Amino acid sequence: MTVILAAIADDYTGASDLANTWRKCGLRTVQTIGVPVDSRLFETIDALVVSLKIRSVPAVDAVASALAAEELLRRIGARHVMYKICSTFDSTDAGNIGPVTDAFMERAGQDWTVVTPAFPETGRTVYKGHLFVNDVPLNESALRHHPLNPMHDANLTRVLARQSKHAVHSLDCQTVALGLESCRAKIAAMPGRRKSIIADAIWDSDLDVLGQLASGGAVSTGASGLGYGLARAALAARPARGSMANLAAVGGRSAVIAGSCSARTLEQIDAAERHMPVLRLDPQRIVSGGGGAVEEALEFARRQLAAGPVLIASSGSPDAVAALQRQHGKHEAGQTIENALAEIAIGLVDAGVRRLVVAGGETSGAVVDKLAIGSFEVGDELAPGVPMLRTIGYPGGELMMALKSGNFGDVNFFAEALARLD
Repeated sequence: MTVILAAIADDYTGASDLANTWRKCGLRTVQTIGVPVDSRLFETIDALVVSLKIRSVPAVDAVASALAAEELLRRIGARHVMYKICSTFDSTDAGNIGPVTDAFMERAGQDWTVVTPAFPETGRTVYKGHLFVNDVPLNESALRHHPLNPMHDANLTRVLARQSKHAVHSLDCQTVALGLESCRAKIAAMPGRRKSIIADAIWDSDLDVLGQLASGGAVSTGASGLGYGLARAALAARPARGSMANLAAVGGRSAVIAGSCSARTLEQIDAAERHMPVLRLDPQRIVSGGGGAVEEALEFARRQLAAGPVLIASSGSPDAVAALQRQHGKHEAGQTIENALAEIAIGLVDAGVRRLVVAGGETSGAVVDKLAIGSFEVGDELAPGVPMLRTIGYPGGELMMALKSGNFGDVNFFAEALARLD
């Protein structure tokens, strides 16, 4: 029997977000890191999310990686494959949302595909093709300061058209509210042999319609809101088969690593100081090669871990990050810091940490890769978009983790998440 739902995510925290949504819908879900090689993972689950790290790589590399993962999912019988993107549509004018969506449509021989980052539960809505973040246009939100993919245009039709070689159209909320057949009729009248459809969604009921619409084809592109609609459509046609038992506890010490520079993560770090020792690393020192930052962090942790959790952060303000990028280069600065945090993660696990929370998409990718984790089973929700994750077959003993997108979680997320991972 094949999985009910399958997806390819463009980063690890986004994959966890979607896996969380599918778990909440009642699907036993596994998140893999990269393209899995052990088909036994698929025998007793309902849904599979393949995590890639392709959001900010060159478009040609993103397309190649995504198509390789899609080929695997087709081999295990997935009828529909969703390309999971960020609910803030993080993407430059070169891609990668457009090029990957184009490639999926072309391989599937599909004339059009639904594209929407809407997820009303997390404050992401699309109206007349424009993306709003908590009722603020995308280009006026904090995402305009994103360190890798700053978003300066809320008009997604325009954003995607700059990336795609096919036509891009908007499916308005009035049509979506009228239901599935109205959407199909509107799309049929749109010009272009192949086209991407930026779909409005303001309410959860809109996601139900879009899930039905997208599930009629082989591919779609969206955030977890679209994943919710796809799950509802899939379960209406076929019941879940997986067990929804709670994840087994792992015990051990606990820690937080924060690399995100989002406003919410900065607030969460401040709040965590009331509950645990916090070490704030100097990003300039790390990037300039001064040395000693990793060992200093690990020595700090070793002194504190017996008494409780610790938090180690490299996060900085948008102005400080921008200055660092100007001096050392955007990608060079980010990769150097991520590598340092990943080395710290290895040291923490060696010191007995078995419960680990990581904040930031790029940071999560670096940490999970450095730890050489192959896959997670997905557990209960810690915060909207953030589930518990338990490694599968990890050498030396399983880990319980949470991979948090920078903007997710309330102010006290770190202490609350560690308490629930216990």
